[in-house]
Amino acid sequence: MTVLTGDLTRAPCGLPWVRDLAAHGSARAVVTEHDTLTYAELARRVDAVAESLGTTRRLVLVEGANHLESLIGYLGALAGGHVVLLVPSDSEPARETLRAAYDPDVVIGASGALDVVREGSAHELHPDLALLLSTSGSTGSPKLVRLSWDNLAANADQIATYLNIRETDCAATTLPLHYCYGLSVVHSHLSRGASIALTDLSVVDECFWNLFRAARATTLAGVPYTFELLERVRFGSMDLPSLRYVTQAGGRLDPEQVRHWAEVGQARGWDLFVMYGQTEATARMAYLPPRLALEQPASIGVPVPGGSLEVVDGELVYSGPNVMLGYADSPADLALPRTVERLRTGDLGRRTEAGVYEVTGRSSRFTKVLGHRIDLDQVERGLRLGGHDVRCAGREGLLAVTVAAGEVGPGLVDHGALRRSAARLSGAPPSAIAVVAVPEQPVRANGKTDYAAVLSLVEQLRDRTDGSATARTDTVAALYAAALGRSQVAPSSTFVTLGGDSLSYVEVSIRLEQLLGTLPPSWHVTPVAELEEAAARRPAATHRTVETNVWLRALAIVLIVGTHADVFVLQGTAHALLVLVGYNVVRFALASERARDRLRSLARGATRVVLPTLAVVVPAHLFGGYYETRNLFLANWLLGEERLGPPWRFWFIEALVVALVVAMGLVAVPAVARAERRWPLGLPLALTALAFTLRLPLFPLPGPRMQGSALVVLFLFFLGWSIARASTRRQQWIVTAVAVVSVGTFSGNPARDLLSLAFVLLLIWKPLSRIPVALVPVVQVLAASSLYVYVIHWQVLEHLWGAPVPAFVASLAVGVGYWWVWTNGVDAVRRGVSGLSAGRSAAGREPTIGLSADLLRSY
Repeated sequence: MTVLTGDLTRAPCGLPWVRDLAAHGSARAVVTEHDTLTYAELARRVDAVAESLGTTRRLVLVEGANHLESLIGYLGALAGGHVVLLVPSDSEPARETLRAAYDPDVVIGASGALDVVREGSAHELHPDLALLLSTSGSTGSPKLVRLSWDNLAANADQIATYLNIRETDCAATTLPLHYCYGLSVVHSHLSRGASIALTDLSVVDECFWNLFRAARATTLAGVPYTFELLERVRFGSMDLPSLRYVTQAGGRLDPEQVRHWAEVGQARGWDLFVMYGQTEATARMAYLPPRLALEQPASIGVPVPGGSLEVVDGELVYSGPNVMLGYADSPADLALPRTVERLRTGDLGRRTEAGVYEVTGRSSRFTKVLGHRIDLDQVERGLRLGGHDVRCAGREGLLAVTVAAGEVGPGLVDHGALRRSAARLSGAPPSAIAVVAVPEQPVRANGKTDYAAVLSLVEQLRDRTDGSATARTDTVAALYAAALGRSQVAPSSTFVTLGGDSLSYVEVSIRLEQLLGTLPPSWHVTPVAELEEAAARRPAATHRTVETNVWLRALAIVLIVGTHADVFVLQGTAHALLVLVGYNVVRFALASERARDRLRSLARGATRVVLPTLAVVVPAHLFGGYYETRNLFLANWLLGEERLGPPWRFWFIEALVVALVVAMGLVAVPAVARAERRWPLGLPLALTALAFTLRLPLFPLPGPRMQGSALVVLFLFFLGWSIARASTRRQQWIVTAVAVVSVGTFSGNPARDLLSLAFVLLLIWKPLSRIPVALVPVVQVLAASSLYVYVIHWQVLEHLWGAPVPAFVASLAVGVGYWWVWTNGVDAVRRGVSGLSAGRSAAGREPTIGLSADLLRSY
């Protein structure tokens, strides 16, 4: 097909909202830290750019920075009817790669400056073509998505419709302009006469929130990594009266996080929209209505207005007016008409009984890191062209690379050049890239690369290698080297000269602030030597932040052992420990949405309790004559007598195992799982109330009714579950009331109940604590070894009765030693099994790495 390129009338601007910016007159259009532009002012500046580009239709490369000049340049090119190639402003390699591949006629820089390459145009441009975007974020891949005027107009209208965007709305630009998600925020708001709070500041920067409040912003958009940062700045407790809704896309957000943020939104007065999209569909294909976020947190929701989804051979296929024209691999493809009618997303999915869609996996080799889509095959090919024998795998937040051991040496390596190459090819920050050397690349029996084994190997070695160069960040130079993938960092180097970009900026700024105590205003252009001097001048930290449940666990075991050794009498902390166990089990073992994973986590936890306990109880009974046969089966709660004595010493262990078994039974019931998704706090509160009634004589119990009986204290586990689900102030007050009524009256001994209640209230209201630095190692060891101390301290006391202080000290010391021997022994066996599995996989057999490691962790 031949297209006339010099006649602009053949392809006028097809975006009515761009042509009609001036129609909104004095309404606010763009707010920055320094300026506020009305629509009339924005229209004049946009028209000026369009006029300067002339009447010959051209290919205009625009650096998509979150700056006013860049936005005006982009809109000006569209207003003039030109084809825009939008590229990242913060990645020179990507920008130059695309410029070389497509030879644009005009370049508009981030500052708005025009670089006219030629007066006419070197390209044939299809009349429908409006915008070219990379599918791979900031990688600079020459494969581009061809978007039409109709695509842009339709998707802006689709998004504005389901979000109900109003003229009074204002969106803060938390995402780059060159990223399709960030660009869609701009399009959808300007198309409805709403405004943009334009900034490139991070959400961890207080100046961002100052602008947000000053602009009375109503909209906040984020990728999964954004929500990690929001957690750090305590976004859930911020006073943002103008905020109407928060949107999330750019990768899968963990369902528990979806539920959490939906609950926070309910409490703070804003809605959460979880969305699903791809550059190939302009931006958005589906959204989850806020009312479904609590019930369907793993879902992508329903198609956007005017679009449709269907599942074809297990793959999600989308149809709608926002589906791209097709791909472009070279300038010649810019003349092509539509080549794609329906979009095969590459995502495996299903339609649920509730009528919403879920993504269940990927059918092709793509992953996302910090919201950027990465073509793993492209990265792998690029590294091989550089002479490296590599394989690339990935998951959300991690790009994993295995390389032949002869190139870089054994184990996890900090091979700066390789990591920098992977970062350049993928667009991911070096800190999100892990490189592992392997004797041979993992392959399956059919000879094909085993990418699951690649990812597993990298994750295992990375988790075990705490002393690697990639983990060392105790100096500014080491921090920069790890985060930016540099093997050497000179004293005169700065973040900017080392190639720092917007992706690594956030991570480095947070870690640098931890190192220096405060973040200098111009740290990114300050030489490393000056920052090192500032770090040296920083007074030694006197306190550190730890999770409250950690030091409570350490304190509880100290009070338990001290009470049993007759050093003092402070009872009640064992009951508080059961609450702590319930709290942590829910946060970790029940974090997955899949019942199978939950059951395996709970079973693994129960096994980790039972085995070290029986390793003490069985020999003590068989060779020392201690305890009863029923203790060998941890069944004293069921078969014991209703009087205190040595068989009751392990009541806490028995109660813990019973609680985990009950939790497994509940998780295995689909109706209970659905109820938990629908009522994440209501279900555990109901279970707490039900279990609390078991202490009353109204119900017959199997076994004795004692304060340490597993069923009598089961409510404490469910109370911990409830605390873990209480995410808002109102919910915390509800859980507090339940704790006061139940824990505060449990034993009838005021001193004992008040001590237990104090632990529980601290867990509810003060999840983080500051403790003296000197105590941190002690707290960490005691908390980690608390189970082992509890199990073995009775045997130590048997030999030291009558000597309270020596018995107390010896019990703690022996318990810590038992913990060290047990955990290191299990880890050694686990490494051996993992190494054997990896060797078999590398030899071409079916891999057993993941299975073996998971089975071994159960013990």
